[in-house]
Amino acid sequence: MKRLLMLSLSIVLLLPLAVQANKELLKLQDDDGQWVIQRKNYAATGYSRLTQINRKNVKNLKVAWSFSLATLQGQEGAPLVVGTTMYAHSSFPNHVYALDLTKEGAPLIWSYTPKQDKRAMAVACCDLVHRGLSYVAGKIFMGTLDGWVIALDAKTGKEIWKVRNADPAKGETMTGPNLIINDKYIVGVSGGEFGIRGWVAAYNVNTGKRMWKAYSMGPDKDLLLASDFNAAHPEYGRFGQGTKTWPRDQWKIGGGSTWGWYSWDPKLNLFYYATGNPGTWNPTPRKGDNKWSMTIWARNPDDGKAKWAYQMTPWDAWDYDGVNESILTTQTIRGKKVPTLTHFDRNGFGYTLDRRDGTIIVAEPFVFVNWATGIDKKTGRPIEVPSKRTKQGVDTKDICPCAMGGKDQQPAAYSPRTKLFYVPTNNMCMNYEGVLVKYTAGAAYVGANVLMFPGRGGHLGEFLAWDGAKGKKVWGIKEPFPAWSGALATKSDLVFYGTMDGWFKAVDARNGRLLWKHKMGSGTIAVPMTYLGPDGKQYVAIYAGVGGWFGAPVSLDLPPDDPFGALGAVGVAYGAGLDKATTKGGMLYVFGL
Repeated sequence: MKRLLMLSLSIVLLLPLAVQANKELLKLQDDDGQWVIQRKNYAATGYSRLTQINRKNVKNLKVAWSFSLATLQGQEGAPLVVGTTMYAHSSFPNHVYALDLTKEGAPLIWSYTPKQDKRAMAVACCDLVHRGLSYVAGKIFMGTLDGWVIALDAKTGKEIWKVRNADPAKGETMTGPNLIINDKYIVGVSGGEFGIRGWVAAYNVNTGKRMWKAYSMGPDKDLLLASDFNAAHPEYGRFGQGTKTWPRDQWKIGGGSTWGWYSWDPKLNLFYYATGNPGTWNPTPRKGDNKWSMTIWARNPDDGKAKWAYQMTPWDAWDYDGVNESILTTQTIRGKKVPTLTHFDRNGFGYTLDRRDGTIIVAEPFVFVNWATGIDKKTGRPIEVPSKRTKQGVDTKDICPCAMGGKDQQPAAYSPRTKLFYVPTNNMCMNYEGVLVKYTAGAAYVGANVLMFPGRGGHLGEFLAWDGAKGKKVWGIKEPFPAWSGALATKSDLVFYGTMDGWFKAVDARNGRLLWKHKMGSGTIAVPMTYLGPDGKQYVAIYAGVGGWFGAPVSLDLPPDDPFGALGAVGVAYGAGLDKATTKGGMLYVFGL
């Protein structure tokens, strides 16, 4: 018996660490008492099967406890709960807090603040945000604004390893939530407004060694294209496109940042993410498709090789940054179950793709769109309205949606009960003029004057339910400000989301009826989550702290006199009265019955 036990132990020890880490997270993502991945699970559904808080008793929800994050800029992402510990984070300088859920008021176990290069603050686009932590195998992982990847001991907060991923001197920063797959911590980069050349990279969770790095544009060898890349859809483009679709060497400063939310299908062993805008925002100097900016990628996490890629907005002329999340579900399409990927893009179209090869199933506008009349499913290309294509030296009027998009980075949720996606959206349009700008490393490389204003109807946002198989809105709740928080859906048919003016709301997932709301100390741009406390009770948590692109005029105390300031945010935010509706301040709120 002893020999058998020793043999079993030896086999466990000989298992690749990748397998062990993979098993832990695959198991924990299904434990609804915990919340160990930023979007709850690898499919990024933001869905919990907890039901203690339901449509009948949600009206009794009250603040159980709260915690100051000690920073005043926008708070994004969500805390994690692993066992009986909550791990919270903040905007710059990216504090990390371990909170003891077994004790009243969840006192601090440890805190950690990375030493950062303050020069990163000057090259961070759109507020000093951070989209959250990752966990596996007793370690907490984080990226820092100044470009470091750090692993901490989850029990003590001590640094285990630290490696550089990005260089602020080149305009590179890190704000993304990142994702752990097997034994790799997969990270992206920010800086699309500073002429970076974007990438994703994978670091070994135990040593910090970089395992692979795949660029967004450039020679094929830098893109890590698999030999069968886009074999199912050659019309999307295959080899050589990462340089040929750019004039001269423009791809070397081509943007394509990767700071959005990632997801992973373990069966297909493909992870999904999307790239941001090409540089510069002025389209005239970079005529061509500019592949592979604005692109959904499917890569093998083991070696980084790309199976397929689909570019949503070729030769972008509107800053329709494509980094939004991809939610993995199974949809019934023409009577057949299909593994799908649903993506709500800034360009205003909601895409449902077959995630095995990128085949377009649905591509319909989820907000008012007038820059294109639709998506040609044979080619995958948008059907543009020529008068809305922007160019250098011309102020193109009334383009919808605006550069902030039909939806920004805040992640949607999906309920398998209602089979609906719950999507925070924007309702804003813009005037856009391309201007000539010269590239200088570490300096802004924007090249556009953008004036934003309310869209049709006058409201700035709407929280809506979307049928991803049909490509149709089911219901919507209009909001005076952009709906800029993420969403949480639960098995009790509740959906939670927050607003820029500080309301945290619960609505009926079936029809959008408001069931409960609470006014927080600041607006929210974060993502709600839920968990079971050690007392066996369900709680819901969210960060408050207005900011992000739209909220930056308030969080960064920007002067109101230039409507083009903050890439157009100043005019529309002050015009809507955001500074009268809320003030800045980072707090963690936890609600219970």
